[in-house]
Amino acid sequence: MPTNPMDFSSFASSLSFLESETKAVLQTKLYHKKYRKGELILETNTVCKRIYFVDSGLVKTFFYTDTREFIMRFFPEGSMFTVLDSFVLQKPSSYSVLALEDTTITCLNHDDLEMLCQQYHAIETFYRKLISLAAVNMMDRISGTLEEKAQTAYLKFLTDYGPLMQRISLADLASYLGITQVSLSRIRAMK
Repeated sequence: MPTNPMDFSSFASSLSFLESETKAVLQTKLYHKKYRKGELILETNTVCKRIYFVDSGLVKTFFYTDTREFIMRFFPEGSMFTVLDSFVLQKPSSYSVLALEDTTITCLNHDDLEMLCQQYHAIETFYRKLISLAAVNMMDRISGTLEEKAQTAYLKFLTDYGPLMQRISLADLASYLGITQVSLSRIRAMK
């Protein structure tokens, strides 16, 4: 399982310069959790109370309809994520988050983040930029899903996330692309 030299604090610092005092206070609010492959990190209908940074491993955010699973995103090591609407509004999540590999995550609780934002402008800036990036990424994901043909979406996935191909199942890839495994097999055969 690959590891990433970036951690929660350095990721936050990449979005907003954190002075040493600010970084030290942030460190006191961070904690680590380990999840086994197949373990739920967040269950549908529960409130997302954390921002997560993947130290090692791989997770997916997804939801089910009556007929199938839809994967919204994959987050490998070095990624920061949350279930945005649930976290911001503190309402039950429509999504679940699952560890696809044994995964170590650094967490920051919602209430701690709110308190840090009130005390430190740099943390507030980090949070604003993180939310902005998440919104842009979600808009890109939605427009890609609505506009792209399956083959185009597959090729874009290879370009953007090629290294993940060895780490995710074909069933998960098909779910992410919004197609069946049979369709995915056809597309892969054409390449």
